[in-house]
Amino acid sequence: MEHVSVLKEGVYKYLELDTGEVVVDTTLGLGGHAAGMLELVGEKGTLIGFDLDKDNLKEAEKRLKQYKNKILINDNFRSLKTRVQEAGFDQVDAILFDLGLSSPHVDEADRGFSFMKEGPLDMRFSKDQKLMAYDVVNAYPEDKLADVIWRYGEERQSRRIARKIVERRMAKKFETTKDLADFLEGAMPSRGKKKGRASKHHPATTVFQALRIEVNDELDALKEALQGSMDILKVGGRIVVISYHSLEDRIVKHFFKDLARKCICPQEVPMCKCRGEAVVELLTRKPVGPSDEEMAKNPRARSAKLRAIKKLISFP
Repeated sequence: MEHVSVLKEGVYKYLELDTGEVVVDTTLGLGGHAAGMLELVGEKGTLIGFDLDKDNLKEAEKRLKQYKNKILINDNFRSLKTRVQEAGFDQVDAILFDLGLSSPHVDEADRGFSFMKEGPLDMRFSKDQKLMAYDVVNAYPEDKLADVIWRYGEERQSRRIARKIVERRMAKKFETTKDLADFLEGAMPSRGKKKGRASKHHPATTVFQALRIEVNDELDALKEALQGSMDILKVGGRIVVISYHSLEDRIVKHFFKDLARKCICPQEVPMCKCRGEAVVELLTRKPVGPSDEEMAKNPRARSAKLRAIKKLISFP
């Protein structure tokens, strides 16, 4: 499938990029958003792009070869602050987080992200990572596996699923995405059939999401990256985040909301000791979603939620 960047109009609207600015694309992917941002900042501006996947980085380099004012970094965005400063920038004007999977991760069966295609139980964003989905499914103790499925998949049947997975792997380990997906389809009752409706999601959806998040430590990485982004963002700078599931969106929502409060002192402190000023302005009171037209053209955009802030003051 052709790679189509999500919510492009919203990204450019809320980043408010101007000529000569420095912008960070924390999830470069194939460079879809980056090309537009490079046009907006012009030759006097700079784009710093991060991606864990070396193959994505090589492809993005090809697609962006006409632009000289870019710095591409093969690293996790949790290292955002350190790597940007190492590149010679103490502060930047804007930062984009597009947290969705890149097209190759979904489309290439050998990456093991999709339960719709036969592939290895991999799911690593970087092939240099050691932990794979195979290890989680076939080696995690039952209680730890259940916890992963519950916390990262928000799956109500997590304990039942973990128990059945452990029972099956004792006889035969899970080797492929299709093997696991077919097993889950048989092990989990179809949702919605009691009321005569078809199930909205494949039974494997929540489990595959949980495995992917566990393998890549996605939520902790996001928390660290958000904090680092505020440390290097200029006063007046903007951050835009596009998330694709409730766990990501919840983290972003509460992080932004806390910074937008006029008092950030702990509740147990009887008197305000901070300056009583909001650190950021919420540019989006509610998340911005794709239009019907965009969803029709790009079905992968349907779950996207965009949130944006503007930094008002420096803070420790």
